[in-house]
Amino acid sequence: MNYKAKLNNIKAFVLDYDGVLSDGNIWVADANIVMRSGNVKDGYAMQYAIKKGYDLAVISGGNGQSIAARMEMLGIKDVFLGSHRKKEIFLNYLQSKNLKAEEVLYMGDDIPDYDVMIEAGVATCPADAAIEIKQVADYISHLQGGQGCVRDVIEQVLRLQGRWFHEDGKAW
Repeated sequence: MNYKAKLNNIKAFVLDYDGVLSDGNIWVADANIVMRSGNVKDGYAMQYAIKKGYDLAVISGGNGQSIAARMEMLGIKDVFLGSHRKKEIFLNYLQSKNLKAEEVLYMGDDIPDYDVMIEAGVATCPADAAIEIKQVADYISHLQGGQGCVRDVIEQVLRLQGRWFHEDGKAW
């Protein structure tokens, strides 16, 4: 089955954070405060997908209050930080939401995402993902991590399913 045909089945998005929702750069300030950058268009697409009834989760090896705070602002309740066994967390998430793997689009960028990429119904990655991840991806975004790659895949799914750019999308 080709990539676009698989998008018809998507009911949920599961994303890595560092390298997907951020560009992978981190800044460490005094008192060990870690800061990351993000993309507003990714955030818009994520909150809009939730508004349209899609499930959305973040599974990240990273840890930090800034990640949790950003996800909370967007309405994402399923946030798994400090995740060292992403596949196990992914499978538990599917069970808790009563989802089948083929109903989930996953976006990851590096080797810790590999096993989840194999499990997910649609495996996607940013343009600057590790070669091993690109080799198992159904779709490689033309955009890099933290530069709108999440918006790219969410918008594709919602457009294909006729759920993009409705009146309810004109306000956050």
